[in-house]
Amino acid sequence: MSDSSRKGNQKDYGGDLFMSNTYLFTGFPGYLATALIEDFFRVRNSIKKIYLLHLPSMEKQAKKQIETWEEDQNVDTGKIELVQGDITQEGLGLPSKTSKQLLQEVTHVFHLAALYDLAVPLMPAWKVNVQGTREVNRWLSQCLQLERYIYFSTAYVSGKREGVVYETDLSHGNGFKNHYEYTKHEAENLVHRMCKEIPTTIIRPGIVVGHTKSGATAKFDGPYFILNLIEALKSLPVLPYFGKGKARVNLVPQDYVIQATNYLAHHPASSGKTYHLTDPNPYTAKEIYEQLSYVYADKHPRFSLPLSLANQSLKIRPLRKVLGIQREALDYFLCSADYDNRQAEMDLAASDIFCSDFFSYTDALVDYYREKRCDPSKHVSIL
Repeated sequence: MSDSSRKGNQKDYGGDLFMSNTYLFTGFPGYLATALIEDFFRVRNSIKKIYLLHLPSMEKQAKKQIETWEEDQNVDTGKIELVQGDITQEGLGLPSKTSKQLLQEVTHVFHLAALYDLAVPLMPAWKVNVQGTREVNRWLSQCLQLERYIYFSTAYVSGKREGVVYETDLSHGNGFKNHYEYTKHEAENLVHRMCKEIPTTIIRPGIVVGHTKSGATAKFDGPYFILNLIEALKSLPVLPYFGKGKARVNLVPQDYVIQATNYLAHHPASSGKTYHLTDPNPYTAKEIYEQLSYVYADKHPRFSLPLSLANQSLKIRPLRKVLGIQREALDYFLCSADYDNRQAEMDLAASDIFCSDFFSYTDALVDYYREKRCDPSKHVSIL
């Protein structure tokens, strides 16, 4: 992909892709599910119905999001219905009457519900990510009108693999950096078993960051941990590097992931395929750290400290809190995998949807981070 083609994201879905489709989303009111639905209505307003499955404990937040959409002229909330349930329970915890209705109506299932925390213990991660996916699979195998099952995975099912990772790769014996990766790998294995019976599309994004234009995000992890660190150290005369920083870190903007997912979910040729929604030309950890240091603090790092020092320091919980960094996040700046995304680029070619260069939208990410950090009324927890 040429540099000129990476200036921004464009989209052309073409045709009336969403006419008469009835959707079921898990993972609402999570920010990815929310952004996907908003993109649906921006692209096409001929959706028949969208059912949003949410936990009972999330009902208040789910209703608040609907209220927010009622003020948005682009979103037709009359076509949206909240459904209370739990993916870890048999039949998704749905009342019998509701389940029967959905099984008769739903044409597309987007399964996004998962525990995304890198530090999550094994048992909670297994219950939601693996057992939850097993129950979703069982339920949707009874859908009478199902046209597509879209499963939201992660490029990091590759675990500790290094070198080139292809979209067709899944099984490996290299181990995993955390329970999140392991359970998402096991869940994707379950989804692959469904592919022969159900038209399935698997989406594997890299580390999702904010929007290329607004910088907006609801998830301050990945490179935001670096911004937390720079904020904590910016009063020093000079900033240090940590380690050699040679590993490539695959960061992708939210709008690219959202637009590409919506497009591929309705692409006639995407059934049975897995897509890496990753940056084909990722920067190294050192390059990302340098860029964020310059944009956020107007400083250039000058000397290196051993990464082992940072690793040992982050074992101290109070220090992790002060620096706003998860110890598990360090692994993503050490393990260098190259995610081949040729299948995704090929099937997106007609849409003009592509991954923007990270440096082209760094200012937007930093501005949004700075706004959220400095405005307590936003009630966003960064640390």
